[in-house]
Amino acid sequence: MENKSIRPELFATVTQGEDTGKLTVNVTSERDNRPIEGASVRITYDGQPDNIIEETTTNTEGQIPDVELNAPPIDYSMAPGANKPYAEYTIYVSAPGYETLEVSGAEIFSGELAIQNAALLPISPTDPTGAELYVIPDHTLWGDYPPKIAEDEIKPIDESGEIVLSRVVIPEYVVVHDGPPSDQSATNYYVKYKDYIKNVASSEIYSTWPEATIQANVLAIQSFTLNRVFTEWYRNKGYDFTITSSTAFDHKWIPNRNVFESISSIVDELFTNFLSRPNVIQPILTQYCDGKNVSCPNWMTVIGKVCKRRIHTTPFKSELSKLAIKN
Repeated sequence: MENKSIRPELFATVTQGEDTGKLTVNVTSERDNRPIEGASVRITYDGQPDNIIEETTTNTEGQIPDVELNAPPIDYSMAPGANKPYAEYTIYVSAPGYETLEVSGAEIFSGELAIQNAALLPISPTDPTGAELYVIPDHTLWGDYPPKIAEDEIKPIDESGEIVLSRVVIPEYVVVHDGPPSDQSATNYYVKYKDYIKNVASSEIYSTWPEATIQANVLAIQSFTLNRVFTEWYRNKGYDFTITSSTAFDHKWIPNRNVFESISSIVDELFTNFLSRPNVIQPILTQYCDGKNVSCPNWMTVIGKVCKRRIHTTPFKSELSKLAIKN
């Protein structure tokens, strides 16, 4: 497999930064979800496969001890700026009888515990040297992504022939189309609902933000997703999936990306909640923008003014005050 070239700005960030974050890896079998004991886990700087930072093996639970890794100062994630707020690492996971898994671009923030789940595929008799490679793209608050195409936040559901649920149901799984709706070559993934929300939140907000800010964003993501589920939005258009990974249409979801403990715990607490308008059954299609690359005067903004670790997202707070939180 080809190694990505070393990016000077990344190398400077992880070698000169004084802050640290932590990483844990959970290794299971893709076939039956059982933990794999004795799996080898190797961590390197992204783009430097020979510069091994940590090499360890999993315990009986398929886990490794938390690994401390360099990360940029936490202030970088508190307001838009020229410095990338996270460091990137490559994780290699291998075990006898399984394909090797490589995740390039795992994100580490200062003071945060990153969680990398690694489900290994059994070796195929026809391809004993098989390996999986996942290159994680930039975080949406750092990289360039298409802005959301505006939609009505409440969908009409009285059109003949439409399939609409009679009540809001929290699904066990959602089917994620990894691309825009019209891309027939894109893969469909069956993802547990809570895992989907954790992945999207970790891709679209920073785990270093205050708890209340993370909670508000998680509620928005869940409400948007449950609107797609409730209205059967894509299935009523002839597609065989629940939602896409395109930021122009939905939220950014990334296969095999790491999530964060601070976000994960909030999702576990709030996953049955959503936002709705008074006297309206369906969850609202809660749309927002980053407030940095894209302005959206009538939507919620993710990034606000930051001062002493408090993020003041006034549009977000004022908008939430008009909504009812349901579960």
